[in-house]
Amino acid sequence: MASYHIETYGCTSNRGESRQIEQALREGGHYPADGPAEADVAILNSCTVVEKTERNMLRRAEELQEQTADLIVTGCMALAQGEEFDEAGIDAQILHWDEVPEAVLNGECPTVAPDTQPILEGEIGILPIARGCMSNCSYCITKFATGRVDSPPVEENVEKARALVHAGAKEIRITGQDTAVYGWDDGDRKLPELLDRICTEIDGEFRVRVGMANPGGIHGIHEELADVFARHDKLYNFIHAPVQSGSDDVLEEMRRQHRVEKFREVVAAFDDRLDYWTLSTDFIVGFPTETDADHEASMELLREIRPEKVNVTRFSKRPGTDADEMKGLGGTLKKERSKEMSAVKREIVGEVHENMVGTTQDVLVVEEGTGDSVKCRDGAYRQIIVQHADEYDLSPGDFATVEVTDHQTMYAFGKPIST
Repeated sequence: MASYHIETYGCTSNRGESRQIEQALREGGHYPADGPAEADVAILNSCTVVEKTERNMLRRAEELQEQTADLIVTGCMALAQGEEFDEAGIDAQILHWDEVPEAVLNGECPTVAPDTQPILEGEIGILPIARGCMSNCSYCITKFATGRVDSPPVEENVEKARALVHAGAKEIRITGQDTAVYGWDDGDRKLPELLDRICTEIDGEFRVRVGMANPGGIHGIHEELADVFARHDKLYNFIHAPVQSGSDDVLEEMRRQHRVEKFREVVAAFDDRLDYWTLSTDFIVGFPTETDADHEASMELLREIRPEKVNVTRFSKRPGTDADEMKGLGGTLKKERSKEMSAVKREIVGEVHENMVGTTQDVLVVEEGTGDSVKCRDGAYRQIIVQHADEYDLSPGDFATVEVTDHQTMYAFGKPIST
């Protein structure tokens, strides 16, 4: 868990994005600090409307850098003129706003509180299926708060999902520290059974997104799980399996429960069964024992697997963890490695969305966007923005068919078509 401080400048759109960042951080178990000096990470949601504003953003970034351990800059100036922060000597991660929560997570599992219950927010139902994990990662502080996995019965979670759908949920987000080890405490990993029963036993038109599942947890049920995804259109063809490194030596020092070959086998199972799907994965750059060769192994794995969504995080120590006692790498080296990996990531993700242009996708409208736009998710959970939504009478909860007309690096644009 981490404490955060967030500052927002500019328009209503930026304020809305900050609210969504905070919502995701709170869902992950993070909490707001009293100010930047007390925060593990500071987030600057920037504006760039005029030159004076740019100067103010750079000055404020410098101030925040002096007050907090880690700085993330997002928003308009970060995306349009991110190089100016680097040129000003500001050591910050420059991220698209929807990448911020994963970066703050710092490779750790999200935290589900003991009394966490399903939540309905608009058209989105959040269903925590278990608490705790089976891992003992050397860098993760979350385990101190959550302990070992504690899994309610499958029937109980199916009924919770049913209640969310009956209450109006069109998208159910399955969450947990590690969804893949659901049921492990009872001697049997039950995620495939849970997903199969939600899709077959609950009436209604809705979609299901599975939250973070560590490769070590998925491996062993990866073929069965991929079969479930292939059977059910209600499941988004999307998995978030954080590999964290392409080096087995680093994975061992991290005390991850998988090695690179197991990760490859998980990916291969889904590649074999699904024609159109999204792999989301994470890399931690600059772990204390990471050598140049280890970093290059991560770069090679990224280029080989080419995941459709990638979160790149610079290693940051957490108090009380074993990795906190390790001699860290210099900030400049971590920054250089992060920039190199992020450049390849943008190339890969941009190519993914470019290849979507001209295709037709069935989508679910999940939330309002900026101005008169809506954010949609296609069958592989890729984000498609529909502009001028009022003209098409589209609002959250609607299903539609769109033609993908354009893209930016992180998402695509679509136009509804008649079917």
